[in-house]
Amino acid sequence: MLRYLPFLLVLAVWIYAFIDVLNTPEKEVRHLPKVVWVIIVLLFGEVLLGPIAWFVTGKKRGPAAGRANGSRGGWVAPDDNPEFLKNLNRDLDKDTDRRDES
Repeated sequence: MLRYLPFLLVLAVWIYAFIDVLNTPEKEVRHLPKVVWVIIVLLFGEVLLGPIAWFVTGKKRGPAAGRANGSRGGWVAPDDNPEFLKNLNRDLDKDTDRRDES
């Protein structure tokens, strides 16, 4: 079974790169047209040259979304989100007022 592992890993990288090329918008593709990148990934995928070239130079890669400080507008944990904490305090105040009225 272990002798098939390298083949399966190469196949997985090849398929991932191919799908990544297809799903990437044209404006995010660098250096060559998208169609040429598809051909390169397909032709040179067996030796991993095409997928590696795509991952290194073919696509614009920005910083990861969802930084810890939330400055990029990504997902923020509730305890780090000031808006959530304000809403939580407001809801707690409403519940306290309702209990006082009864």
